[in-house]
Amino acid sequence: MHHPRPHTKRAQVARHGPFPTAIAVLLALAGLALSPALLDFRLVAQDATRWPVDLDVIAKIREEGLQRSQLPNTLSYMTDVLGARLTNSDDMDRAQRWVVEQMKRIGLTNTALEPFMDYGVSWDNEYVSLHMLEPDYSPLVGYPIAHTPGTDGKQRLGAVIGNARTRQDLEKYRGRLRGMAVLSSPPPVIDQTRFARGTPRRTDEEMRALAEDVILPPAGPDYFSRLYPPTPRNPDILTAAQKLDFYVAEGAAVVLESSSGWPGAVRGFARPGAKIDRWARDATLASVPVIAITPEHYNRMYRVLARDIPVEVEVEVRNRHGAAVSQANNVVGEIPGSDRADEVVMLGAHFDTWHASPNASDNTSGVAVMLEAMRILKAVGAAPRRTIRIALWSGEEQGLWGSRAYVREHFGDPDDPAVGKKDGYDKLSVYFNQDYGPGQYRGIWLQGNEHVRAPFSAWMEPLRDMGMSTISPQGVGSTDHVPFDEVGLPAFQFLQARVGGTGGHTNLDFFDTIPLDDLKKNAVIMAVFVYHAAIAEDVLPRTGSR
Repeated sequence: MHHPRPHTKRAQVARHGPFPTAIAVLLALAGLALSPALLDFRLVAQDATRWPVDLDVIAKIREEGLQRSQLPNTLSYMTDVLGARLTNSDDMDRAQRWVVEQMKRIGLTNTALEPFMDYGVSWDNEYVSLHMLEPDYSPLVGYPIAHTPGTDGKQRLGAVIGNARTRQDLEKYRGRLRGMAVLSSPPPVIDQTRFARGTPRRTDEEMRALAEDVILPPAGPDYFSRLYPPTPRNPDILTAAQKLDFYVAEGAAVVLESSSGWPGAVRGFARPGAKIDRWARDATLASVPVIAITPEHYNRMYRVLARDIPVEVEVEVRNRHGAAVSQANNVVGEIPGSDRADEVVMLGAHFDTWHASPNASDNTSGVAVMLEAMRILKAVGAAPRRTIRIALWSGEEQGLWGSRAYVREHFGDPDDPAVGKKDGYDKLSVYFNQDYGPGQYRGIWLQGNEHVRAPFSAWMEPLRDMGMSTISPQGVGSTDHVPFDEVGLPAFQFLQARVGGTGGHTNLDFFDTIPLDDLKKNAVIMAVFVYHAAIAEDVLPRTGSR
C-alpha cells in the first residue's frame, strides 16, 4: 500500500459520480435495504449468455488451488529468503530476476522486466546495531530510514531531545546538537488495543454494512479533491525536510525517531526530501543517519532525558549506495489467448516493499496470490480467449509510480491531449488488483461502475460458499488499480475481511502473521474472475457504457 501519505482505504463512492447513491436513495424511499446479495444474484440468469460461467473449469480451479496449492511455498521463499524489496534496491533487482524465472517455470510467456523510469541510485541497508549504554544497558530495536547515510563506524554518543515543531523551537535547540544522537519526534502513544488476542473476523452482516456505508459525493468531476480537501498549512510549522535540514546544519551525529505507536513495531520510510531530489546519491550522503526505533525503547530514553538524567547510546549503521542512476522496473508475464489474443485481462500486485521486514502482508501476500492464480490457470489447462497478463509493480509505496507509468505507456489517457488514447486502451478488458493485506476475499468494489454488477454477480455465485457474498457500488483508492480507474478503464479491488495484527510497513510483518487458508481461497477466486473475463463474449463495460 502506498505510504507515507493519508490513507483513503475506506469505503468511498468512486469519482465517477453519484449513481450508486441514487440507487440507495430510491431503495430507501421504497422501504428496501440496499442488500448486495439480493440485488446481485437476480442478474445471473439474465446475463448467462453474455457472461457465461464454466462450472467444470471452476471445479478444476478449486481442486488445484485448495488441494495442491503452492502458495505457502512461494510466500515462504519470498519472505524468508528474498526478504525486503525496496524500490530500485539491489535486493529488489535480485527478487525481480527470481520472479521472472518463477513465471517461466510455471509456463508463462513474454516474461520481462519492463523499465518505467530513471529512479535514482540504489540503497540497501547492510547492518545496524543500536544500544543504550547509560543509565542502564539495553539493546534497542531500530532500522535506518531509506536513502540516508550510515555512520562512520561504531559511535558512542550522548542523546538529547531535539523535538522541534515550529520555527520558534529551532532557537532553543540551536548550538546544542553537534555530535549528539537527537530524539527528533514526540514520544508516540502506544496503541493498547494491539495487545488484544485473536484475529477479528467480520460477519456477513458486517461486510454488508461496510459495503452499504455510502458516502455522499459532492457534484463535479473532482470528487476526491472535494471529499479530502488539503489542510491549510501553518507556515510556522516545520516540515520533516526542514527539520532534517536543521539537524544536518547543526552537526547532529544521528537522528532518532519513533512514530508507529504499535507495540514492538518500527515504521520507517524514506529520507524527507528524497522524492524531490529523486534519491540522489549526493543528497543522501550529505544528510545524516536517521534511525526509527520501537516506541517502547524510544519513549524510555525520552522519559529519562526529561528527568535531566544523561543517556548514552552506541550506534553503527552500514548502508550501500549505488554509484549511478538506474532504472526501476515492473515485471510482466502472460498466458496467451486464442481468437481474441489481442485483447487483455490483467491482474497484479505491487512487488516493492519498505525495508524493515519482508512485508508479508504488504504486499508479498498479494504477489503470492497473483502468482498462484496464474499457476492454477496453467495447471488446469485453462484456454482463455483473451491474453491474461500479470503485472508486478514497483514504486507503489512511493506513489503508484510503476502502475501510473504502465497505464500511460500502454493505454494512455483520453482526457489528456498530451498523451491521448493509445491503441491498447480499447483492448484492455479489466484489471484486478490486490493490496489490502492478506484477508479473505468477501466480495468486490464496483468503483462506481454499475455495468459490471451483472458479470461479477454471475462469477461470484459459484463462490458463495467461499465467502463471496458482497458487491459494493463504492470505490476504494490508494493502490495500483487507481491509475487504470482514473483514465476510465475497468479496474477493481476485492472487498476483504481485513485481519488484525501488526500490519504492513513494520519490522514485524513476517510469514507467521499470514492466514494461509485465506490466501489459498483468494488465489482461487482471482483465477475464477480472471478466467471468466478472458472467455467472455465482450470486454467488461466501462463506466457510463452498457
